[in-house]
Parts: sequence; structure tokens; C-alpha cells
Amino acid sequence: MKTTIRLRMGTGDAHYGGNLVDGAKMLALFGDVATELLIRQDGDEGLFVSYNNIEFKAPVYAGDFIEAEGEIVHLGNTSRKMKFVAKKVIQARPDISDSACDVLDEPIIVCEAEGTCVVPKDKKRK
Repeated sequence: MKTTIRLRMGTGDAHYGGNLVDGAKMLALFGDVATELLIRQDGDEGLFVSYNNIEFKAPVYAGDFIEAEGEIVHLGNTSRKMKFVAKKVIQARPDISDSACDVLDEPIIVCEAEGTCVVPKDKKRK
């Protein structure tokens, strides 16, 4: 099972100089993807218990559009192992103007992760 969300990074997401977005924002997006996957799988939001691997691969800036994708790769009794990828699909171009952006021909992978979520047995509805 897979799902994808798309979100534009705003100036409120910028945490560092040059409008650089904190990598933790990608993890928050992965959390939202995991929640949707658990609701679709089990009818409950479940709990995110661990990240097994996280790799930040490219910077994200305010104005960039990010697609966060996730999939359940293993179902245990209550655990769900997932893989995530965040890709930049539209890139802000402040070098041209404050509102210029480019749609990327090839998305840029900005973060990849693996994690485990749990849905307690008494919460599962499916």
C-alpha cells in the first residue's frame, strides 16, 4: 500500500539562513504519510515508534514543493514497517524573482527513511 502528499514549503518552514528548511520538516511529512497509511490499513492512526534509517540528500528551501511518498513494506501482528521518500518537484528561483519557480523535469530526492509504526490490537478496526 502506498500514498503520496504534496506540500509547498513556506517562509514559516525556513529555519536557517537563506530560507533553508530544517530536515525535521521532512520527517513531519513522513509522519503524516504514515498516519494516512495506518488509517487506510487498520482504521486507526497508530503510533510512530522508530526511524531505522534517515538520509538527507539535498537541501529544501522556502518556496519548494515537496512530494512525500510512503509505503508499507512489512505487516507484523501490530507493527508496520514503512519506507519513505521526499522529492522536490518544483524549485523556488529567488535568483530570478521572489515569485519565480521551475517545475523540475526530474524530481530531486531530498530525503529517504525507513520506520516502524504500531497499531495496538484493540485499536485495529480492519
